[in-house]
Amino acid sequence: MDSEATMKKTFWSVCCSIKLFVRSDWYLPSSLLNDITNDFSDDLVIGRGGFAVVYKGMLRNGTIAVKKLNNSLEMHEDNFKQEVTCLVGVNHKNIVRFLGYCSDTQGKMLDYKGKLVMADERQRMLCFEYLPKGCLHNYITDASCVLEWRARYQIIKGVCEGLHYLHQNDIVHLDLKPANILLDDNMVPKIAEFGLSRCFDENQTHATILKAYGTIGYMALEAPNRKIRRELDIYSLGVVIAEILTRQKGYPAVENVLETWKTRMGTSAGILLEQVRVCTDIAIDCMSCDPRKRPHVQHIIDMLSGMESMNVCCTGRVCSKMHSEIMARELHHTEHEVPPDSRFKKTVVLYTTTLGGIMKTFENCNKV
Repeated sequence: MDSEATMKKTFWSVCCSIKLFVRSDWYLPSSLLNDITNDFSDDLVIGRGGFAVVYKGMLRNGTIAVKKLNNSLEMHEDNFKQEVTCLVGVNHKNIVRFLGYCSDTQGKMLDYKGKLVMADERQRMLCFEYLPKGCLHNYITDASCVLEWRARYQIIKGVCEGLHYLHQNDIVHLDLKPANILLDDNMVPKIAEFGLSRCFDENQTHATILKAYGTIGYMALEAPNRKIRRELDIYSLGVVIAEILTRQKGYPAVENVLETWKTRMGTSAGILLEQVRVCTDIAIDCMSCDPRKRPHVQHIIDMLSGMESMNVCCTGRVCSKMHSEIMARELHHTEHEVPPDSRFKKTVVLYTTTLGGIMKTFENCNKV
């Protein structure tokens, strides 16, 4: 049995059990990936983006995802190796698992001014675990995919924990959005799409990129400055949480969030409504136009954990102290900055928070 056949057998046996394996070389030959994708058949396409096409890789007893980068993507080999290095070091329950990569250059005959010439064609591919539930985007926008609050809260918490892990390991995602958050069979969220993520050196606080990355609607106002900072991801996280809360896509309005969930849950769901309120406050803070005012992910997780600890004594019911605090909460006004409109004007929103809902009024602000 030759070395490639041996590698294929090992790859199959490992990937069929979908376990992250540790080895010194994560390289996979292009012939192997061609084989499991049926020469990258259109019938096996499961996703398309501006930089890559994702295929199902059909194994004997399972499936993986093979992401084939477009040849038009300008990325130096050293940069690609840096991306792979980031992926190899990632291991968290809320991050899609990386299985291997391919970077091959093959000769290809092309017609050039009526003559056949030999040209080098580079193929770059990344392999990940396959998650058949698809992305969070489908569950936000599809009316038939109804997620109750407990499931939504666990998704919010899981995304926060996954993002915290990335930031702890000096990785900034740069394109966090529901379409890049996949769900496993138990609806556990897993952050995906690290082809455009960037790694920091240990002593770096920020880095510069040659072009702006991200998706309109999830990008912070300062994103076009091309400075890579963790605050960019925090802004995107706020938009994601707001969409999960409102079940609406793109700059979702957050007024009457509590009232809407109160109607769905009933008046006895005080603890769950408190979770809605806290998550709403977190989303608003994350979407501040001033990156210095956005909370760190660790602070967000601490807020969620603290709220859960306070709820433990309630054993599923609202304890009298919490109930009194919720019902007696007076109107309070907190100024927050929110996503600008399509003309990228700065907008200040005055939020009035009550148990019944969140009302907002807009005021234009000429100062940037």
